[in-house]
Amino acid sequence: MATTTVTDVMAELAELEDPKAREVNARHGDDHGVHLGALRALAKRLKTQHDLARQLWATGDASARLLAVLICRPRAFERDELDAMVREARTPKVHDWLVNYVVKKSPHSDELRLAWFADADPVVASAGWALTTDRVTKNPGSLDLPGLLDVIETEMRDAPDRLQWAMNHCLAQIGIEHAEYRARAIDIGERLEVLKDYPTSPGCTSPFAPIWIGEMVRRAG
Repeated sequence: MATTTVTDVMAELAELEDPKAREVNARHGDDHGVHLGALRALAKRLKTQHDLARQLWATGDASARLLAVLICRPRAFERDELDAMVREARTPKVHDWLVNYVVKKSPHSDELRLAWFADADPVVASAGWALTTDRVTKNPGSLDLPGLLDVIETEMRDAPDRLQWAMNHCLAQIGIEHAEYRARAIDIGERLEVLKDYPTSPGCTSPFAPIWIGEMVRRAG
């Protein structure tokens, strides 16, 4: 597939378009109509093609951007390029995949984490918090965990939805991974009551931090 053009791919994506899938995705703020399984199958066939990924991203089409995330080389993007892409990725699924599948694997991830953390744009700031949560789990050494809890305690209740979700995830992860801060993390969650009433499907764990922390700690043994 080395000679595949962006025109070829866009035509295939158009054939895969499912109006019902688009309708369902729209309820979650997304604007793509191709099933994610079909996107992954196409990406598997295309394999890694970084130049094509850049061209697909440039189309602005959500399905094309999701596919671009799957076939790019994360470490090949420059710092400023990733910054621009995060600011362009306005829908939740594109933003989530870009941060988790590309930015987290970039050599620029921690520099971008610091730059985005307190960005005036709450969606960009949520990317900074997502990268911070990853550090809380994998490499917390230089993080100021009490300081993060201070910010969460002060700002999470009134934060816009996507930023609030990212901050809540960080709160839960601090409580799950760091026993010395667990009681404080649970206390913050109980007092702020963020996502306390979030509808949760049977068999799934509530995103309400005290329940989330308790369940993950229980599973760990």
